[in-house]
Amino acid sequence: MPDLIKAVQAPINTKIPEMHSGDNVSVHLRIIEGNKERIQEFKGTIIRLRKGGNDACFTVRRLAAHGIGVERTFLLRSPRIDRFEVVRRGKVRRAKLYYLRERQGKSARIKELRPARQSAASRAAARPARRVEPTAGERAPAAPESRVEMATVE
Repeated sequence: MPDLIKAVQAPINTKIPEMHSGDNVSVHLRIIEGNKERIQEFKGTIIRLRKGGNDACFTVRRLAAHGIGVERTFLLRSPRIDRFEVVRRGKVRRAKLYYLRERQGKSARIKELRPARQSAASRAAARPARRVEPTAGERAPAAPESRVEMATVE
C-alpha cells in the first residue's frame, strides 16, 4: 500500500525554503493565459501552514487597494511556484494567525524575528586566537646569528 501512495505523490518543490507562520514572503507564480505564460508575484504574510504530504499548503494574506484583505492558498508541492523568497521573519506565538483578519493598521503588525545575539564567551570561542606581539620595552635583544662551521675530519 505505501508504494501506491508514493507513486501518486508529487515530487517535493526544492525552490521553497524553510518558512513559518508570520513570515513576510514573496511567491512568484507561473500564470498561463491562453498560449502566453507570465510570472505573477504575491507578497504577504503567512497566516497558515498545513502539513500533510501531497496536500500540504500555506495561506498568504496581503492588503490590496483600499485596505481590502486578500488571501491566497498555495500548494506546497505545486510546480506552478516559480520562486519563493522569505523577505522578513516574523516573531509569533501561534501557528494560525486568523486574528489578523480583524486587525488593521498598527495592530496588524508582526514583530521581526532577529537572529539571536551571541554571548561574549561564545564569540571569543568562535574567534581565532590572536598572536600577541611584545611592545618595544618588552622586546628581548636579538640573538646574534650563529654560524655553524663544519669541521672536516682527516
